[in-house]
Amino acid sequence: MTIQITTDVPYLDPTIPTPQRVTDLVGRMTLAEKVGQMMQFDARDGLEHIVLDRHAGSILHTSPAKVLRAAELTDESRLRIPLIVGEDCIHGHSFWEGATIFPTQLGMAATWDAELVERVARATAVEVAATGIHWTFSPVLCIARDLRWGRVDETFGEDPYLIGELAAAMVRGYQGNGLGDRTAILATAKHFAGYSETQGGRDASEADISQRKLRSWFLPPFERVARAGCATFMIGYQTTDGVPATLNNWLLNDVLRGEWGYEGTLITDWDNVGRMVWEQKVQPDHMHAAAAAILAGNDMVMTTPDFFQGALDAVEQGLLDESDLDRAITRILTLKFDLGLFENPRLPDPAVIESVMAAPEHTSLNLDVARRSLVLLRNDGSLPLQENRALRIAVVGPLADDAQTQLGDWAGSSGQVDWLDNGQPRAQITTVLDGLRALVPADWTVTHAEGADILTLADDPAGSHFPDGQPRPKVVVPAEVDEAKIAEAVAAAAQADVVVAVVGDRIELVGEGRSTATLELIGSQRALLEALAATGTPLVIVLLASKPLVLPDAVRDASLVWVANPGMEGGRAIAELLLGNIEPSGRLPISFARHVGQQPTYYNQIRGQHGDRYADLTQSPAYAFGEGLSYTTVDYDEATIVTPEVTAADTVRATIRLRNSGSRSAHEIVQVYVRDSVTSASWADKELKAYRHVDLAPGETTIVELGLPVADCSIINAAGQRVVEPGAFELLIGPSSRDEVLHAVGFNVSA
Repeated sequence: MTIQITTDVPYLDPTIPTPQRVTDLVGRMTLAEKVGQMMQFDARDGLEHIVLDRHAGSILHTSPAKVLRAAELTDESRLRIPLIVGEDCIHGHSFWEGATIFPTQLGMAATWDAELVERVARATAVEVAATGIHWTFSPVLCIARDLRWGRVDETFGEDPYLIGELAAAMVRGYQGNGLGDRTAILATAKHFAGYSETQGGRDASEADISQRKLRSWFLPPFERVARAGCATFMIGYQTTDGVPATLNNWLLNDVLRGEWGYEGTLITDWDNVGRMVWEQKVQPDHMHAAAAAILAGNDMVMTTPDFFQGALDAVEQGLLDESDLDRAITRILTLKFDLGLFENPRLPDPAVIESVMAAPEHTSLNLDVARRSLVLLRNDGSLPLQENRALRIAVVGPLADDAQTQLGDWAGSSGQVDWLDNGQPRAQITTVLDGLRALVPADWTVTHAEGADILTLADDPAGSHFPDGQPRPKVVVPAEVDEAKIAEAVAAAAQADVVVAVVGDRIELVGEGRSTATLELIGSQRALLEALAATGTPLVIVLLASKPLVLPDAVRDASLVWVANPGMEGGRAIAELLLGNIEPSGRLPISFARHVGQQPTYYNQIRGQHGDRYADLTQSPAYAFGEGLSYTTVDYDEATIVTPEVTAADTVRATIRLRNSGSRSAHEIVQVYVRDSVTSASWADKELKAYRHVDLAPGETTIVELGLPVADCSIINAAGQRVVEPGAFELLIGPSSRDEVLHAVGFNVSA
């Protein structure tokens, strides 16, 4: 549908500059229409009321048919202001049946490849835009700190530099050649800011975090995408120092709008305004909450239906002037004009949908990303499986053939919408069992046994719904050991040459409000692994999990591949890796704990604690940030500093010699960390500042040249200023963040 252009009404004239069109339209709006424009409604609640009675500015969670109906209703409204349609298209077009579902954001992070991530976002935008959706609530820039947190899978891991690299790439992919591009969609940087610094790993809890700590690690990724033109920012749920993020004037205005000069649009997270009343209890009612949110600089309010009357009452009672809404309205309308929605509301296009949805090039890209996301963490010599004799493979575990779980959260059957009860089409998904059956040589044997159950669900004793009407997740009840299933798996293992055990977590353990008190395998999976280990058959564990989990001691020597939910092509990619058809190249974007009591385990912790272990257990991670094995051996040596004396305006340069001493090709990720030897305020012992992808043929040697702006070797001092302090530094170069594999070269920064 294309809206007829008229020059009689200035705001409908596309030849007039956008600021003038906005001014004209704002001047024609009633107070109720302005309040409505600030509201994003859940389309599942009924369109006529929210479009015609509440003058909605945006909708989300809308089925394809409702996108068309919403446009028809908008055309019946007085000013015919088009809707912005939003959706959680997190790692693909999450809730469109048959769309391309890529690995989760944490899985993408394991590639350490910004160009690949940008291509994923571009493909996603092409599919999303064709279906009449204009806005994705992605990427997530939160730093994963506590592995118990339910949203670890949505992050790019634990390192601010890597997060910034990949998030900026995703923004570029989503927004394409600019908002006027028909295939561009609005990117959203979330959750601003510090949302992931939870207490006890509990979702949306108080973030006990100082302004200096925010500036040190949590804000830099957001600053990067703000300056790169990310169209929208989403405000987190949490309170910091007693102030909800929605009202944090320092964060929203002093830093984001002020220091960074951000002119984009701010949107609250789901019912942030209402939560201030019914949960955080820092506002007495929706009238005061609405006034506070508007005065703090929020533009669009996601799913707080009572905001409408609350804002009207706030104006009537003198808590707000009508003009206080105009700033937000101006930003929202500017987005709509920049998207060209007044001329073309970008409705679903069946012909384009047919041509782009799960297009062959998107499926091929999906497979490439899945391959690159796989991280080989341990190899007892049984991998790769290719041998000069026929093999009998027993594929066991509750996730070996669980297609929907393989996709992860925000993927169709994860519970956020009501029109994909059965998830994404099974025919589009290749499980681990599917992949091995399809790819093993004809004379090999593949058998399958489920072996274990993970969980059942029970009603939450607190009730079926939260006070705001949202359904309350059911409570997870770990499954009991099923001796018959374990016996079946053990029998299959006893008759096999190798066992591939696919274990991990399920969607009920992942996502908003689904943090876990443990990192252990849930249900009878632990018992299954212990029984399989006792058979003596070589064991390969595929840990298909939304985040790092802890495995039992009985399998500490087994081969291990970690797979963050790998998307539709994950099973094929995993089979290719196990069979040696591809080389392992993924690297951990996040550290693995040995036990849950270690939390947090991130590598770049502040120097200064007493000792390096607990009295009873180690603090050393099971697997460290940056780790990942190959099927060959790459030797690092002869690290050399090229610029031993530099200033803050210079680039520090170094080289390191790499040699592939094995018989297979390698894709190596050379990682560069910085250590500031003495700092004026406490700081991390080392921080990732650069990395390089290097391909090496068997036997090949190469000299890798590395350069890093000295300006990146900064800290936040006690006054809250980012500075490069003169003195001694080290570049730490190697294959992971572990000190024992890093090659140190020193340099000095002069004043």
